[in-house]
Amino acid sequence: MKKIAAEFFRRGLVASSMGPLILAVLYLILQYQGVLQMLAVHEVCLGIFSLWGLAFVAGGMNVIYQIERLPLMAAILIHGSVLYLSYLFTYLLNNWLEWDIAPIMVFSAIFILGYLVIWVFIYTLTKRHTEKLNAVLKEKQQKPAE
Repeated sequence: MKKIAAEFFRRGLVASSMGPLILAVLYLILQYQGVLQMLAVHEVCLGIFSLWGLAFVAGGMNVIYQIERLPLMAAILIHGSVLYLSYLFTYLLNNWLEWDIAPIMVFSAIFILGYLVIWVFIYTLTKRHTEKLNAVLKEKQQKPAE
């Protein structure tokens, strides 16, 4: 368990360096588009700290797939749930999402759809790669020994 926790921490630190950078780019885009004129210091700090935390959790959560005792579907469910709650909390905390049922439902639908699309893509690529490896192994097994 220590190894998993250490790996979570390491991955979280690596990923968290991107959070504030992404926030800065987002703020620049919003300013360029005329959506954002000026931010108070506390808004900038809240954005930086919350995006750092979000990136830390998102990066660290990938370690869940290294827990061999955990079935894949359970790992996907835990991973998706933690990411969903982390993103939702961050968006609500920064007032990027209204505290109302309709915006939260729209956010939830978009998150779930996006998460499913990503997993279908990963599944398809992994299956294709596995089939190619199996074909190569089968071909090598069918060749007579020289």
